[in-house]
Amino acid sequence: MKNLSLKYNDFEALKNISFELENGKTYGLLGRNGAGKTSLLSLIASFREPTEGKILIDGEEPFENAKIMQQVAFVYEKDYKDETGTVKEMLQIAEYYRPNFDKEYANYLIDRFHLPLKKPVNKLSKGMQSAMSVTIGLASRAPLTIFDEAYLGMDAPTREMFYKEILADQEKNPRIIILSTHLVSEMDYLFDEVLIIKKGKLIVQEEYEDLISKGVSITGESRVVDEFTSGMKILNEQQLGNTKSVMVYEKLLEKQRYDAERLGLDVGPIPLQDLFIHLTEEV
Repeated sequence: MKNLSLKYNDFEALKNISFELENGKTYGLLGRNGAGKTSLLSLIASFREPTEGKILIDGEEPFENAKIMQQVAFVYEKDYKDETGTVKEMLQIAEYYRPNFDKEYANYLIDRFHLPLKKPVNKLSKGMQSAMSVTIGLASRAPLTIFDEAYLGMDAPTREMFYKEILADQEKNPRIIILSTHLVSEMDYLFDEVLIIKKGKLIVQEEYEDLISKGVSITGESRVVDEFTSGMKILNEQQLGNTKSVMVYEKLLEKQRYDAERLGLDVGPIPLQDLFIHLTEEV
């Protein structure tokens, strides 16, 4: 993605976004409601053209490019109320249009999610509709597979099955997978790399391990905490009596950790969800 911008009339949904995705990685795309996540994914999936900038997939522009579009699967929440075709028919359509579709793997997922092949899609529960959608997405084996809040309607055990399948299939059949989600604490272990969007701008693109290593909580005597964190990027602070806890966005060196311990300060990690909340909060 090179200098991507997208406007809806006078509203700028995406603002000069640039990044690169690598094969074999699972990306977590995070952002608050209205941040621009779905707009970005719709550009990648060729649902629309960018107002400015360029997208290249395997060196080619994807919009109205049949060869490239076959290699991109975009799974998102759909309204199936008018879909009278059966689950079996939906899978047959996906197999026809997806050159890498793995029918054997699809059948395995059908059994795993207990999908009723002969039932009309509009008669399925919301959870079953989601399970059918992710089955199509996973079995498509598209080199670029996007799941935009694809778990909606699934109960916790079904979501867990979905997550396990992502991990297992990514290991056996590496591809680019993008997961757009609000369930950060539930899905963060799936991410190799994290992208965070705020108000249409890409504010973070980091390896998962590097990102969470930058989130640190410093707790101890208020005065000592203030002195130790002076000059650091502070995301949040809380105080109870003379004890203060500060959340900083900075990777501590070993010497800094040693100094913190010597000063009687407690240094702890911050979950990705908390980092995401504070990095994207309104100022």
